Amino acid sequence: MRVTAPDHAVQQHIAARLERLPMSRWHISVRLIIGVVTFFEAFDQLLIAFSLPDITREWGLSTAGATTALTVGSIGMLLGALASGWLADRVGRVRMIMLCLVITALGNLGMALSPAFLPFLILRFVQGLAIGGEVPIAASYIAELSRAKRRGRFVLMYEVVFPAGLTVGSLMSAWIVPNWGWRALFLLAAVPGLAAFFLQRRVPESPRWLASRGRNAEALEVMEQIEGNVRRSTGQDLPDPAPVPSAVGAESTSTSSVRDLFTGRYRRRTLVVWTIWFVGYLANYGLTSWLPTLYKQVFHLPTGTALWYSTSASMAGLAGCILAALTIDRLGRRKVLAIGLGGTTVAMGFLAVLGANSAGQLALFSAFAAMFSFAANISLYLYTPELYPTRSRALGCSLGGVLNRLGIITGPILVAVVYAGGTELTPVFLLIGAITLVGTIVAAAFAEETKGRTLEELSP
Repeated sequence: MRVTAPDHAVQQHIAARLERLPMSRWHISVRLIIGVVTFFEAFDQLLIAFSLPDITREWGLSTAGATTALTVGSIGMLLGALASGWLADRVGRVRMIMLCLVITALGNLGMALSPAFLPFLILRFVQGLAIGGEVPIAASYIAELSRAKRRGRFVLMYEVVFPAGLTVGSLMSAWIVPNWGWRALFLLAAVPGLAAFFLQRRVPESPRWLASRGRNAEALEVMEQIEGNVRRSTGQDLPDPAPVPSAVGAESTSTSSVRDLFTGRYRRRTLVVWTIWFVGYLANYGLTSWLPTLYKQVFHLPTGTALWYSTSASMAGLAGCILAALTIDRLGRRKVLAIGLGGTTVAMGFLAVLGANSAGQLALFSAFAAMFSFAANISLYLYTPELYPTRSRALGCSLGGVLNRLGIITGPILVAVVYAGGTELTPVFLLIGAITLVGTIVAAAFAEETKGRTLEELSP
């Protein structure tokens, strides 16, 4: 491995060669392999919400214990996101993705065999480290392989696998938990660790990242391999590379630091995107993580019925993600973010006014809220990598993931405090609606539009 000082000319050359590549079976296969990993990370993330009623009964958990079970994984995800971006900017995207997948699979196996609540919590925390680490790194990797033209659809059609994993996880949970128990669910989720072997063999390292680290010979070698795969996929010669626009003030340093995210143009971007990450996920998980419990405790539905009702939110969320993927290159990032958060605010307002007097009413409006909030949240996985340079892209995404996890942790806790095991849900909906209203204003007024511009043009 030969490492030299980062060469801006080499970075521009690599970017130009990536920009000329037409969409091919190779792009789809790489997106599919990384997508499988992300799919099962999402699957694993939601298992705790759907297994919580049975875990609570088996180990006699209080409301505080149940809240701990919901949030300890999110704390691990927060710390994993914090560390993984820094590591991925130094050791590589693919290596970190593979490590996270293996840890997640081993965590599922250990939780399935846990004899008591404490070891279950420890393993859930360790697994959270891996889940929190993989998702933002994968977003950076996919963005670095894509072209400016229709980058939104390319990246978000990959990101759709995350809500798809949530949906499949909810559907399988609704069937497996009542029939086979929660342990069978976690045991099944341990199987996808085998995908790490396919990942290692079939997915190349990001040539943009290699060039940003001064590993120029490796970057050019990987670029040649990618171009060869694309030629074989399309059966056509590639066009000549065209000059890639570069923002004024391009730098050659390979150093990745938090300070880098608050310098110059990046300060406003960071503050805006962090706010949207926090608000979007606080609202989303504040509601959806408690839905099975609310259906069971407030409306007295059987466990199986409560889980099936809860799947409506996941399925609507998946639909919202697909809509975002199909429209974001036309509408732009800012509009999709503002519409997503604004729609969530409206849905919460309707629930607050109507009072959620029936399980069906809660299912209907929580599904609408999930559709809009998922659309906004998935767009952040496209938008955040666009805001930062290659040298610190994974760090920027992972710190966005930290705010994501802070929202995921805070949301269920706030709902637990406001709900407090009672039957009055209006304050819960008012709280979530007020928070998403703030996010709507920030997105509409301050988010910078990035559609149709190369990564090098956006972020020197």
